[in-house]
Amino acid sequence: MAASERARMKLVEALQVLLPLRGERIVVTTMGAAREWPKLSQHPLDLHYIPSSMGQAPALGLGLAMAQPEREVIVLNGDGAMLMNLGSLVTVVASRARNITLIVLENGIYEVTGGQQTAAGAMAGANGVDSGEVDLAAIARGAGFKSTWRFDRLEEWSGRAAEVLSAPGPRFIVLAVEPVGANYHLESPGPIAARLASFRRALATA
Repeated sequence: MAASERARMKLVEALQVLLPLRGERIVVTTMGAAREWPKLSQHPLDLHYIPSSMGQAPALGLGLAMAQPEREVIVLNGDGAMLMNLGSLVTVVASRARNITLIVLENGIYEVTGGQQTAAGAMAGANGVDSGEVDLAAIARGAGFKSTWRFDRLEEWSGRAAEVLSAPGPRFIVLAVEPVGANYHLESPGPIAARLASFRRALATA
């Protein structure tokens, strides 16, 4: 089946499922999620990783999880960014951190740098040639993640999200989402020094 024919969620609807469930979890966003999540949430424990070194959000989330083991951390990552740093999966498992969830928003393109197709997107048939789908959840299982899932439909993700977020960690979730559209621009939510100072205060007091 070509990539365009697969079931996919709307990105905002997939993110909205997390809103009533996040509680006091830290949420680290990057790339496309960093553009959409701030429109939905203004929580003091949100950290929007902009400007980003693409692929480094899992390491940032892991550092927070290890520094605050009593608190859960969610990393909202893109599939292109995940492909750029698959080695971070092994690092997460080797750390023995259990309080981290990596959520990969899989749309087959680089959402905020111009909509270029990822190599995995090409393999899945977005160019009309289906040479096999890259299974990021299987890669995470191979790296040692305790709990892994893939969701293509909003109804299933919405119905199981609470269960998934309470499963043994570390957790790895792939959400198949549609590209947002032709607006690839990503604006910073403000100077990073001020945002980090506010985030540090939230970590100390929340």
